[in-house]
Amino acid sequence: QVQLVESGGGLVQAGGSLRLSCAASGRTFSSYVMGWFRQAPGKEREFATAIGRIGVNTYYADSVKGRFAISRDNAKNTVYLQMNSLKPEDTAVYYCAATSYSGGSNGYRNPFQYGYWGQGTQVTVSS
Repeated sequence: QVQLVESGGGLVQAGGSLRLSCAASGRTFSSYVMGWFRQAPGKEREFATAIGRIGVNTYYADSVKGRFAISRDNAKNTVYLQMNSLKPEDTAVYYCAATSYSGGSNGYRNPFQYGYWGQGTQVTVSS
């Protein structure tokens, strides 16, 4: 079992930056692949990025590649999402998620592979 709590969301102007954090409870944080998903009003939840168990392998959606960076600190049970060059279309609720799935990168992009979710944090980018 793992509980996830996101923080760091807020309102930012286009071109600005935000850093999201996701703190996890439990002793087995390093056994999970961690992902960030986002959901805009009226849209389905979509994959943004994921990071492997030891933080070496990272995966990004094309829409955020080159602007977002995921990282993790297993000693602090925390995963981060650094978001730069933000655009109005990045406006969404951002969710942190954990999965024990180990079937490869395609699975990490699938929200149904994740068994644990945080409550979400709102990110609003004004134009």
